[in-house]
Amino acid sequence: MKIGVLASNPELYSNKRLMEAGAERGHEMIFLNIKQCYMKLDAEEPEVYYRGGLVLNDLDAVIPRIRPSLTFYGCALTRHFESLNVFTLNSSAAVTSSRDKLYSLQLLQKSGLDIPTTGFANSPMDTNDLIEMVGGAPLIVKLLEGTQGRGVVLAETKKAAESVINAIKSLKANLLVQEFIKEASGKDLRCFVIDGKVVASIERTAAPGEFRANIHQGGSASIVKVTAAEKKLAIKAAKTMGLKVAGVDIIRSSKGPLLLEVNSSPGLEGIESATQIDVAGAMIGSIEKALGWVNKSK
Repeated sequence: MKIGVLASNPELYSNKRLMEAGAERGHEMIFLNIKQCYMKLDAEEPEVYYRGGLVLNDLDAVIPRIRPSLTFYGCALTRHFESLNVFTLNSSAAVTSSRDKLYSLQLLQKSGLDIPTTGFANSPMDTNDLIEMVGGAPLIVKLLEGTQGRGVVLAETKKAAESVINAIKSLKANLLVQEFIKEASGKDLRCFVIDGKVVASIERTAAPGEFRANIHQGGSASIVKVTAAEKKLAIKAAKTMGLKVAGVDIIRSSKGPLLLEVNSSPGLEGIESATQIDVAGAMIGSIEKALGWVNKSK
């Protein structure tokens, strides 16, 4: 098959691994830089072009690995591939939904999945109510557009919370206020879900003096045995978001497992290094299964 990896950086571990894994399984892999793709909308001959002319209509599948800053254009391209009947490992609609932190929490809540108590408001007049709504300080303030732990602040006192919330609102940025799960002790779980199955999971531990467990923020990863309830939560979260491939972040609390986030372009380095599981190969396998491809060379 001819498979495109739609991303930004060909040197990124995750993208390199997907290119390798696909080639190892006998596929023709093409790296597609999102910014260098462009599209022709036409009822007769809709097309996707790359780098000055190469037409990409003959791809069998595309793996969208869209960085947050390119969500709008990356999802527009993914949607265009879908209109050409090219299989996309995650759909444009699912990626778009997962990138909106508020909307994704609303979808998860609607499906009855446990999330940390979260507040959202438009006016600075509501700051005090927001703080009380999530159980007071300490609390977490999150920018709606943040990712990989960026745009996430721990406010340890009510005064600090008021200052951070009002400062962000003065910049006309949207934010969420979320209860702080102290008993998690700077740890969370990342469950990698492919086709409704948890294929690998790790526990991420925050660096000393840090509360965010993200690998990009200096956190470390180790193998962990997740419970049946945690697996069920991760699988249902991915299904709710309509994602065939998802990195589901879960935090262990005194109330049981809580969903933090569902990531549509989860990184492979931390989870593959810690578990030694070929997650990239499993992603290629998901495309093979969806398209009914059989390796005749075996």
